[in-house]
Amino acid sequence: MQSIATWWMWSGFTALVIIALIIDLLVMRQQGAHKVSLREALRWSLVWIALALAFNAALWWYLDGAAGREIANRKALEFLTGYLVEKSLAVDNIFVFLMIFTFFGVPSEYQKRALIFGVIAAIVLRAVMILLGALLIAKFHWIFYVFGVFLLVTGVKMALFADEKPDLELNPIVRWARNHIKISSGFDGEKLFTVENGVRMATPMLLVILMIGITDVIFAVDSIPAIFAITTDPFIVLTSNVFAVLGLRAMYFMLADMADRFHLLNYGLAAVLCFIGIKMLIVDFYKIPIAVSLGAVFVLVVGSMVASLLISPRRETH
Repeated sequence: MQSIATWWMWSGFTALVIIALIIDLLVMRQQGAHKVSLREALRWSLVWIALALAFNAALWWYLDGAAGREIANRKALEFLTGYLVEKSLAVDNIFVFLMIFTFFGVPSEYQKRALIFGVIAAIVLRAVMILLGALLIAKFHWIFYVFGVFLLVTGVKMALFADEKPDLELNPIVRWARNHIKISSGFDGEKLFTVENGVRMATPMLLVILMIGITDVIFAVDSIPAIFAITTDPFIVLTSNVFAVLGLRAMYFMLADMADRFHLLNYGLAAVLCFIGIKMLIVDFYKIPIAVSLGAVFVLVVGSMVASLLISPRRETH
């Protein structure tokens, strides 16, 4: 599959991600376990967004000189659209992470460590899935139709069951872990393992990180096909995806306290998946311009958030 990236662009991007993660880990270690404030979360969110936009600007500048203005504009727009799609779909991850933390009773000051492990695992996992997806699309064009149908069905299911919350007590992974792994009765700081009554066992934190990792696998299955509808260039797909994931932890702490306010957001995300699914299904008949896709995603996501603030949620009657 063709890509605008050279070997040094792949290497430079990999180095940039590693450096960003190292800085993030060093800052986290220096700060120690603490509850992340809204101001701190907002500041870090702006840092990650600025880094993504700076990368996109640098990519445009390079391509403008190396490949021409038309290609530079198209690739920069593809990156921006893919970044917005992944950032929007990541909001659903955040609501599930909040549910996991609440279920296991994870203290606020320990949530940051669990999320950073989740971010690192997500980056590695998505890189593998994106490269595999790129190979499949390059060899089998009909995969587009499979992805399109999958996204359309997923979007419809998300809309139909938007108000239902899964019961983690019935989750097979949680039940399996509790039956096969010795888990301590409480947390031991941020440790994954502890000794209780002379027996070495896992803490609930290990199970939390496991659940976060598996949750990201599930959401990656939805989001990665979605971005291939925007562009099939593996470099643009990977970079926009990774930059969206890098800001996931900061975005969680920024939105966690506001989760209940956006009760219609799932409907907006469902509409995004349906729109992208339809776009993939008609790709051989009509190619929806990237700018139109960017505008549609923005309107659907922001529109559902604004509607959530204007329309009161339905109250359950007993």
